[in-house]
Amino acid sequence: MRGANDKATKRARLLRRADNEAEAVLWAELRGRRLNGYKFVRQYPIGRYFADFACRDHHLVVEVDGSQHANSSGDSIRDMYMVANGWSVARFWNTQIFKERDAVLDTIVAVLEKRLTGAVRTLDLTFIPAGESHD
Repeated sequence: MRGANDKATKRARLLRRADNEAEAVLWAELRGRRLNGYKFVRQYPIGRYFADFACRDHHLVVEVDGSQHANSSGDSIRDMYMVANGWSVARFWNTQIFKERDAVLDTIVAVLEKRLTGAVRTLDLTFIPAGESHD
């Protein structure tokens, strides 16, 4: 069993308190195994990064981004790191959480149930399965 990382725990707690409204709305749908019994955690440390949400059993990271993340090279680097370390990454825009919440949840379930397995890069969704390059 690994020991606690006090620095990462403290940072994760700060990030959880600073959730934006879209993250809070999505968390209400994911917490307590509410999404088809899948267990998610918030602000999960992966290396030097923190995933907004992570399903550890299925190595899925779910990110919720605002417009400041459009064309973010930092997000690309972060995604490459997570994918290289065995995590699939799904990114959604804040507005989708508010306007298309059911579609977002359906997409997350499709990934978890292995019905969505290939990379997707559209205006509405970025999904990078573990093992895929991010170019």
